[in-house]
Amino acid sequence: MAEPIRFYFRNAVHEVTGVAPTQTILQHLREDLRCTGTKEGCAEGDCGACTVVVGSLENGRLQMKALNACIGFTPTLDGKALFTVEDLQLPDGRLHPVQQALVECHGAQCGFCTPGFAMSLWGMYLDQEEHAGGQAPARCRIDDALSGNLCRCTGYRPIIEAAGRMAELPRAGFDRAALAAALAPLQRGAGCAYTFEGRSFHAPRTLAELVALRGAHPQALILAGSTDVGLWVTKQMRELDDIIYIGNVAELKSVVEAGAMLEIGAGVTLQDAYAAVCRHYPGELSGMWQRFASLPIRNAGTLGGNVANGSPIGDSMPWLIALGARLVLRGPGGERILALEDFYLGYQRKDLRADEFVAALHVPLPQAGVRFRTYKLAKRFDQDISAVCAAFALTLDGDIVRQARIAFGGMAATPRRAARAEAVLTHRAWSEDALKEAMAALAQDYAPLSDMRASSGYRMKAAQNLLRRFWLETRPSNPLPPSSVDAFAATA
Repeated sequence: MAEPIRFYFRNAVHEVTGVAPTQTILQHLREDLRCTGTKEGCAEGDCGACTVVVGSLENGRLQMKALNACIGFTPTLDGKALFTVEDLQLPDGRLHPVQQALVECHGAQCGFCTPGFAMSLWGMYLDQEEHAGGQAPARCRIDDALSGNLCRCTGYRPIIEAAGRMAELPRAGFDRAALAAALAPLQRGAGCAYTFEGRSFHAPRTLAELVALRGAHPQALILAGSTDVGLWVTKQMRELDDIIYIGNVAELKSVVEAGAMLEIGAGVTLQDAYAAVCRHYPGELSGMWQRFASLPIRNAGTLGGNVANGSPIGDSMPWLIALGARLVLRGPGGERILALEDFYLGYQRKDLRADEFVAALHVPLPQAGVRFRTYKLAKRFDQDISAVCAAFALTLDGDIVRQARIAFGGMAATPRRAARAEAVLTHRAWSEDALKEAMAALAQDYAPLSDMRASSGYRMKAAQNLLRRFWLETRPSNPLPPSSVDAFAATA
């Protein structure tokens, strides 16, 4: 008999049985619970009309995160709390400051996207209350919080004004302690196993459980944040059989600094992973952090999942490869460590055994003499897939290049290094002559495709110009500061 999925909803424990393991949270809200405030706009985590806030206990501490309900699966809510736009009204019937600010600033146009905007604003409101004493958020913080919400009426100005106005209204407290106490009894001592019509959803709580499950179910799909897998269901209409969800495995959610490496568990969210890495590379990676998808996607997806997915247009892999990151793989046979660049064998082909999973990433910390940058080119600033993503890391001895590591996304079937361009630069002075030869060598390293995002010619010219941009920023004489430095790193 299937164990019920249990989560906290509307001030009570809600139990779910008799639904497919791949039923989305949005489907459960609208079709089963008849809570229709949460909307479906895109069903792929892009528009934000479905935004909800999910509360969870992480090492005994309550975390509240805005997420996309349209791609998250209902069983992932087990042991958590779900909040929708219907929960915002205050107990005495008054509007929450988020809602009142939207009213006063005329932040609703047709109204379809408004519930999603309200939930993103509420997520920011709670974060400002916890970490900033309820102060008005900075504009860059507002932009980031709303980066996953689209208004097709093009009415962003009053919504942004409402984000500032809500901090000026009388405070509406949120009882974190009471919610944490309500969630505590829902935490399982062992993993959750949910089944429906022959399809299973396993959510182990320990690394040992995960290893055993993977050995017993090598055909099962490993699920992390569902930011890609969710689209397999909502867009490709795929039927997924057995799922192993890693989101509750505590050992996979740690970030540890060990010697010259930062070890990031495969269950660490993109938001937390980028925050940890940007503490060491603030100027070099803060721009990529800001432009990587949207806040709800970064709150759900994991860096390990992004790497394991291995998309040729994934934005994390180029800079990880350029830095020389290593991948930790686990399975019943033990642990394997390999360079990330060796993990990708071809399009959607990886050096991963059937009973293995990605356990962690080892990211090198800054070293003396290493010049590092990463750049993203896309049609939109926020939440857009790259046409070209570039990363460069040169180890300089004076003005001599001792080692060159150049990696691109969007230029080949996998994220890949530019071996010929690297060879041109190695043991040469970091000069404009060497730069020009390396730019020409990129045409031998890659033969990019043309698609809806960019033509082959554009990609090649862009890749070459990004290498020149890197030279301008790191040349021994008259270097320029990192161009990705902005206010985001200081306030995110």
